[in-house]
Parts: sequence; structure tokens; C-alpha cells
Amino acid sequence: MPHYFVGLVAEALNSRRRPVNGSRVLVLGLAYKANVDDDRESPSYRLMDLLKGKGAEVAYYDPHVPVIRVTREHPHWAGTKSVAWNRETVKSFDVILISTAHRAVNYGELAEWAECIVDTRNAMAAFHEKYPGKIWKA
Repeated sequence: MPHYFVGLVAEALNSRRRPVNGSRVLVLGLAYKANVDDDRESPSYRLMDLLKGKGAEVAYYDPHVPVIRVTREHPHWAGTKSVAWNRETVKSFDVILISTAHRAVNYGELAEWAECIVDTRNAMAAFHEKYPGKIWKA
């Protein structure tokens, strides 16, 4: 599934005449499941690695994981900090990829602030009609 989601990110970016290479991608949710702070074996790392491998500038936001700890599987991400949650920061990304849907995230703000969202968790279901063309459901 990670390759499928990265392909959908590429499709969403291409619809805006942007390549993955050089684009800024925010992965929303690093924890392996919603509403926890455990990021061990999280598929978000695989998504981040694939996107970075395609030349994207990758960051993450997770209210439960403020800094990535040292792990055996993903030592290259250790010390990376979650970005701030505000309009300016979210708007600075070309696409937001929702990987883990935490209750602590304000999805209304995300819908308003983001230019393009790829939703792998159906977290944006309530906003599809209000923001047509902005949200890509995976």
C-alpha cells in the first residue's frame, strides 16, 4: 500500500503541475495507530522514505510524537521534530498525506489551510463537498 499512496501523492501533485521531486510533503501522523505515541513499526516511515527517495522534501506532524527517537529500523530520521501546527506552516507544503488520523488534529483547519490533501484514513470525509478538488481519497 505505501507505493499506492505515494503514487496517489504524485497524481495529486501532477494535477497541480508539480512533480514529486522538489515538492514539500507533510506526512500527518507518525504513530502506528491513532491516538497513541508509539511510532514503532509505523507505515509512515516507509511513506517518508519512499517520498524522500523520489526527491520530495518530507516533514511530519504528529501531536503525540514531538521528536523521532532513535530506532534500529529508521535511524536516519532520529532527532527529526514534528512541524508546528499553524496556518503558515501547513500552507507551506505542496501536499499533506494523512497517514494516521489522530483525534487531536483539527481537520477543519487542515481543510482550510492546505492546498492539497491525500487522505488515506477518510479523516476528511466531512469536507469533500466543501473543498472539491482539494482532497484526494485513497
